[in-house]
Amino acid sequence: MSVQEFWKEVLEELENNILPFWINKMVDHQHGGFYGEIDGCDRLVPEASKGAILNARILWAFSASYRVLRKESYLEMAIRAKDYIIAHFFDTTYGGIFWELNADGSPRDTKKQIYAIGFAIYGLSEYYRAIGDRNVLEYAIKLFDAIERYSFDADKNGYLEALTREWDEIGDMRLSDKDENEKKTMNTHLHILEPYTNLYRVWKDKRLEKQLRNLIEIFLDKILNKQTYHFDLFFDEDWKSKYHIVSYGHDIEAAWLLHEAALILGDQEILKRVEEIVPAIAEAASEGIGVGGAMIHEHNYTAGKIDTDLHWWVQCEAVIGFYNVYQYFGDEKALQRSLECWNYIKSNLIDRNQGEWYWSRDALGVINRKEDKAGFWKCPYHNTRMCLEIYERTQQ
Repeated sequence: MSVQEFWKEVLEELENNILPFWINKMVDHQHGGFYGEIDGCDRLVPEASKGAILNARILWAFSASYRVLRKESYLEMAIRAKDYIIAHFFDTTYGGIFWELNADGSPRDTKKQIYAIGFAIYGLSEYYRAIGDRNVLEYAIKLFDAIERYSFDADKNGYLEALTREWDEIGDMRLSDKDENEKKTMNTHLHILEPYTNLYRVWKDKRLEKQLRNLIEIFLDKILNKQTYHFDLFFDEDWKSKYHIVSYGHDIEAAWLLHEAALILGDQEILKRVEEIVPAIAEAASEGIGVGGAMIHEHNYTAGKIDTDLHWWVQCEAVIGFYNVYQYFGDEKALQRSLECWNYIKSNLIDRNQGEWYWSRDALGVINRKEDKAGFWKCPYHNTRMCLEIYERTQQ
């Protein structure tokens, strides 16, 4: 497949399958915003709660799609998502955003999960990139201020996972029940790095610049395992890790997001340090490549378990991450890995009948219908971003 065929295929997938699914099936005309769930058997669950992650990622996806493709239907969805988040998710009393709402938009879980606040910044800053609405940028800046005020650990560096609505300590800091209950994680730091990078594109604030540089250095000095070039995942407040878990999807995602952050920051010394390790991180992540060029989920050495399922989001990040290595480092093998993973997606994960993508297939090829088609974690973010990244990168 040529690079031109590649971008044409991903653009067609985005415009004819992914985005129409969310426009036609997920708009909540009764309560506003978007429904909280379509299950793995394609049944709408109108009473499902509405998660901050889902709504922030919808905002990002349609804002980015409008920025690149300038279609009015994408702008309408971006405005809808932006209005709903500001009206319902923002905590006007204590600041930040709520973790979860009931279907009618009332607060359900008011904790402050920093990961979710990061995604709200990501969506709002992308909306500003696309539309130039200064008022929306101010909302993103308020969330940046909240993270820095309440989550940043000025003594030991890094960001704490979660706090109560009032920004006090919270017992259960986990992002999900699949995670370890630790105060600092690779995943949350990655998804603070990501929105801070996007915010810095449009707001050249000195404090933001300092904290973005610091985040990159945290990844280089504390999160990256320099023996394996995988990233460690869970840490206590002193940056000690008790676990040996490799998440291949997070490795390859971080490889390109870290590189992107260094490029946008524009600090040549930092960029040199990052570019010295990006290919090595991608190569370490390639240990997870299995069936048909797809990447398995993770290897938990501590528990002695390997998750060989082939998740939709992991494949998306593999496509971008390996293409990034090809684009900037001239690695033809990385290009082939990117293309092979895209071919797996086309043949195995895209639902050409009901729309969108399946959550995953197992190693035997069985479709996972226990997890959502659209929901709290299944959002138009990883696959929309994959399509837009490949399209934009191949146009340069």
